[in-house]
Amino acid sequence: MNYLYSFIITTFLLLLAGVVPQGAAAIEIAATNEQIRVAISKGADSVTIDGDGILATDETGKPLTLEFPSTFQNERGRVQAGSDSSRLIRLAAAGKLRINGKSYRGMLELSVQNGKLLVVNQLPLEQYLVGLINSEISSTWPMESIKTQAVIARTFAVAKRKERSKAFYHLESTVMDQAYEGSDDEDSRAARGVVETQDQVLTYNGAVIQAFYHANSGGRTEASQNVWGIALPYLQGVECQYGLTSTTSSWEQSLPLSKIEAALKSFKVYGLTDIKPGPRNNRSRLKNVVLVTEHGNISLLATKFRMAVGSTVIKSTNFSVRVEGGTAYFNGVGYGHGVGLCQYGAKQRALDGFKYDEILTYYYPGARLSKLSELK
Repeated sequence: MNYLYSFIITTFLLLLAGVVPQGAAAIEIAATNEQIRVAISKGADSVTIDGDGILATDETGKPLTLEFPSTFQNERGRVQAGSDSSRLIRLAAAGKLRINGKSYRGMLELSVQNGKLLVVNQLPLEQYLVGLINSEISSTWPMESIKTQAVIARTFAVAKRKERSKAFYHLESTVMDQAYEGSDDEDSRAARGVVETQDQVLTYNGAVIQAFYHANSGGRTEASQNVWGIALPYLQGVECQYGLTSTTSSWEQSLPLSKIEAALKSFKVYGLTDIKPGPRNNRSRLKNVVLVTEHGNISLLATKFRMAVGSTVIKSTNFSVRVEGGTAYFNGVGYGHGVGLCQYGAKQRALDGFKYDEILTYYYPGARLSKLSELK
């Protein structure tokens, strides 16, 4: 009896998770069985959730009687809301669910991981993509660049889902994977880009590729082995002058050495007095930087230096640097790790009249468009 009850409730939750978007973004998004799980909140002590007609169940599928809005918090390794607590709480609604003011489609799953709340949004893959477009680019961009982004984001998500099939979730909702802010930014152009490329992914030798992408290459894209040490035939780097028309193609930054030193504590950098650029790789980006300290020189991979100081501060590893009066002055080109698709380059190529399939095969040489439904 308990098993049957749990099965019925779980089935209902999944049906709710497949609700098709209403309004302007509801351009014939076909229902599919492809689901994706996205971590939308990690490390919080509490979250507040609201919505209309919410169905809440515990880890066994038993309904919970909760009043909404409701605050969920960690209580000794269990998720507590009001007088109820469980190791896992699932929430679904016929409409949208709102967490800390942001709206999401599908189902929310709350648990405690590493002493903090983890909130995972499970929803149909195609609906996820409609919500993603305006987080990654802008739906005001040319339609062919929106379609390009839809294919790349779908490909990236499918690859991560396979890689993390046994994890609590498939994707982060930040730039660590793909930026995703829920359903508030959905619109008809984003939906159109998803619908017109529905089920399409990039493959190489019949397998879904690692579809990395970034904002701006600064003139040429990077080879995957220079960033992650893994050489992929379709990610060896291409010339890309198209993104240079964007203001994101170059950047400047100034930082006190004391602030940089504080960011590099995990690398045991103390008494920092100077920063010198090291050698460059075959794609013009720095391999490493030399940190001059009162105790000697430390060579650090440029990719690690960038991530430690901040990837939105040091926007790429293609930079020069000089130190004057205790301040480091950086001048660089490009934004992001540089591997794969250049988003601003794709925008310009679309403006120049190229179709999304032409843009994709340029940035991923040897890859081809395939139907996800035909790969299984």
